[in-house]
Amino acid sequence: MTTESTIAPCGSWESPITPEMLTAGALRFEGIAVDGGDLYWVESRPGEAGRCAAMRRDAAGAVSEVTTPAFSARTRVHEYGGGALAVSNGVAYFSNFSDQRLYRRPVDGSEGPTAITPEIAVRYADATVDDARGRMICVAEDHRRAGTEAENLLAAVPTGGGEPAPVHRGFDFYASPRLSPDGHRLAWVCWNHPNLPWDATELWVADVAADGALSAPRRIAGGAAGDVSVIQPAWGPDGTLYCVSDASGWWNLHRWNGGRLVPVLPMEAEFGLPPWLFGMSRYAVLDADRLVAHYGNADGSRLGVIDVAAERLRGIATPFTTFGSFAAAARGRLVCVAAGAETGAALVAIDPESGGCETLRRGAEPKLDGSYVSPAESITFPSAGGHTAHACYYAPRNPAFRAPEGERPPLLTFIHGGPTAGADPGFRLAIQYWTTRGFAVVDVDYGGSTGYGTAYRRLLRGAWGIVDREDCEAAAGHLVARGDVDPTRLAIRGGSAGGYTTLCALAFGRVFTAGASHYGVSDPAALARDTHKFESRYLDALIGPWPERADLYEERSPIHAADRLSRPVIFLQGLEDAVVPPDQTERMVDALRKKGVPVACLTFEGEQHGFRRAASIERAAEAELYFYGRIFGFNPAGEVEPVEIENLDP
Repeated sequence: MTTESTIAPCGSWESPITPEMLTAGALRFEGIAVDGGDLYWVESRPGEAGRCAAMRRDAAGAVSEVTTPAFSARTRVHEYGGGALAVSNGVAYFSNFSDQRLYRRPVDGSEGPTAITPEIAVRYADATVDDARGRMICVAEDHRRAGTEAENLLAAVPTGGGEPAPVHRGFDFYASPRLSPDGHRLAWVCWNHPNLPWDATELWVADVAADGALSAPRRIAGGAAGDVSVIQPAWGPDGTLYCVSDASGWWNLHRWNGGRLVPVLPMEAEFGLPPWLFGMSRYAVLDADRLVAHYGNADGSRLGVIDVAAERLRGIATPFTTFGSFAAAARGRLVCVAAGAETGAALVAIDPESGGCETLRRGAEPKLDGSYVSPAESITFPSAGGHTAHACYYAPRNPAFRAPEGERPPLLTFIHGGPTAGADPGFRLAIQYWTTRGFAVVDVDYGGSTGYGTAYRRLLRGAWGIVDREDCEAAAGHLVARGDVDPTRLAIRGGSAGGYTTLCALAFGRVFTAGASHYGVSDPAALARDTHKFESRYLDALIGPWPERADLYEERSPIHAADRLSRPVIFLQGLEDAVVPPDQTERMVDALRKKGVPVACLTFEGEQHGFRRAASIERAAEAELYFYGRIFGFNPAGEVEPVEIENLDP
């Protein structure tokens, strides 16, 4: 027996996904570490105001928290963090968010967390534990010199407590200090302004003396070799050093033979991803002969085992579509974060031989019946400049509802951040929230996105605000031409860099009819003048050097084009955002208010760059839905708290 579906305007369908479900029991995983038979990770909990708990799963499968409710394992190095947890010989070390000090705690809980660094303005991340010398080697970010740029360096911190001691300094940035299994060598990545780690880095190696001093430090890749990004160094059990380099035009796996880097398996596929966070990885060393890796290109992403000696790759069939944060665990298994077409991100263990999967940890988030799930459709389409762009398309899907005859759905164009990130085809309630209400969604991998090789990633050089905007417009136009969406109801929305693309599309384009900026950049010149060190020179490559090319910054600043912006916008902004300060949003809202453009703005106490608290995430989703309802002329189902929209007729 089938139930007749209800005819209702798109956008007004009653969805099984409430705003509360977007965060109820949701967990985000990162920083996987292995110590003997035990597994560790950090999970972010929206229901606890975004607190990051360091967790342990012992060899018997029992799960417990290493931190306590008074602590949050999160570092502010580079502001984006990552790499907040390290574990060795039954002792966990973590950076605590509130004071940015390092703490240690035996994982058996026999002692409470104890601070091991002094109360000074130094932050720590990405540690490797050197038990033989009673210390950790980590990235330190020193903010003690007021009025000057923070100093980043490699530092040693005694595991018993004490002042950080410099190990290597002289570069603007450091990442991934990795000690060889025998403790005799240290590898790390470093780079200088104006580069970011996906632009150009250097891979260094040094010998480590018995007293811990580094000797014969030498660059083994990157730097003088040219415009090459080398990332994700990792040692094999036999002392082989692996890394990912894009010297070939693709982020491919390499190994160091003592003299130079040689490709492990040359492929037109990406084995790396932009390291916005410390500790990000797309591969793990299983043993002296095998690596397991996630790789992808325009044809999709896959998981495989690489036989290093034979230079052969064997695919692994799993029910997952996306993977991240790799670690090799006991019994030769891979542990990673994975998501499938109908299942959200979870911590899983995968047997590389059989492909067998075991879910080790997932949130208590509600499951969605498969009949409501809109699967990702990979689409490619021509864009301005003659290149082909990519996206994931999600059609409206709700078995209980259908649109009136002849009505096509409104389109939400999702713009990822970075702008070097990429669209994720894995299951996300945040997308199904819209498709189950009758929206179509397209998640665009505009030029500049990761996953299609170095040349594609560099399409934004000197062209931010142009190529990304044009590709988003091309995606919407492609779907209009296919007859999938309503050409009069095309919305664009994004966070951070995606917010900038959103505002550029509304100010400089004529395709989109409304938008939502989540902590988005409206004045890149202000961003160049007033942001944190990690991104302080980012715009040199994306737009041009500041202030020498102030003309380009003004030309591409939506704040200076408010007279051209006549499309309704809703702004959602954290009040403690150090990456995109709130004054950018305030200035944009004020300009639109004075011009008479419909505008709404919600600010969130306690939120930084990206919302972590459940209440903020829920309110933002509900507010955006209400906003589109008023602008596109439908009434959202259920009780939705109104948002004040200025300059909009009742």
